[in-house]
Amino acid sequence: MTTTVLTTDRIVLNGTARTREEAIAEAARLLEAAGAVTPAYESAMTERESLVSTFMGNYLAIPHGTNEAKEAILASAMTLVRYEQPIDWDGNEVRVVAAIAGKEGGHMSVLSALAMVFSDDAAVEQVLAAETPEAVLALLGDVNDAVDE
Repeated sequence: MTTTVLTTDRIVLNGTARTREEAIAEAARLLEAAGAVTPAYESAMTERESLVSTFMGNYLAIPHGTNEAKEAILASAMTLVRYEQPIDWDGNEVRVVAAIAGKEGGHMSVLSALAMVFSDDAAVEQVLAAETPEAVLALLGDVNDAVDE
């Protein structure tokens, strides 16, 4: 059975965070609102970030929890928050924060699908210019094809 990890209600086109820490908190709240994680997941995301940056290049960061946070994940899900003003992510400019919670390793295929989109400069520009969550979802729809549960 295929799991839908990204839906339009999990896509925010005008994020309010101004710092990396605020962006992680904003993403964690969206994952929690989606019923994908418990409140403990935010601290696991912050801990992961302190160990290794989740900046991926091309304005993208993919914060996610540590391996020890598996019990905080209730279901596989992804959220995406786009920022008009770049966020300083350890000296790198981030405009898109795609937070992932992967149940039983399900996040690896989602990461791969997301990386494919963000490795294409033209696709990145389309994500940054998209005017609706539906348009973003159309560009990233392969992430939903990537997870089987």
